[in-house]
Amino acid sequence: MNRVEVNSENIPAPDWAEAAATFVTAVCDTLKCENWDTSVLFCSDKFMQELNRRFRNKDETTDILSFSIGETTNEDGIERYTSGDIAISLETLKTNSRIFNVDEDEELRRLLIHGILHLKGMDHVSNAPEEEMLLLQEKLLSEIKYRIIDR
Repeated sequence: MNRVEVNSENIPAPDWAEAAATFVTAVCDTLKCENWDTSVLFCSDKFMQELNRRFRNKDETTDILSFSIGETTNEDGIERYTSGDIAISLETLKTNSRIFNVDEDEELRRLLIHGILHLKGMDHVSNAPEEEMLLLQEKLLSEIKYRIIDR
């Protein structure tokens, strides 16, 4: 069983946080990730900029950061995998949804999938749509029919 913890920093907790956790679990299940523990943090651009500066030496905000932990532990005889943390700026998510002309729910689902793929060890050199990771991201986005933000 996969477990997802959702928190917020410098912003009010979204009322759809539990739905986001359910979606992350569905993505992990689809990818055959078993007994994963993952955390998701929704934050402001200001907080994201600080994370980006601190961990990537980039003094700018971004939409998503993934921090892989990759530790395996044993919990009551069950092997658990602490995959890591995903941070998403809701301000940049809103901006990007307008730029890419998609609703916020679609952009949120795309970012959550993106973060999970990074935690799974995938990466991309550019944001070109033909990148293997981004192709899988879009495939999963179209396959997993779930709405997080109900508007």
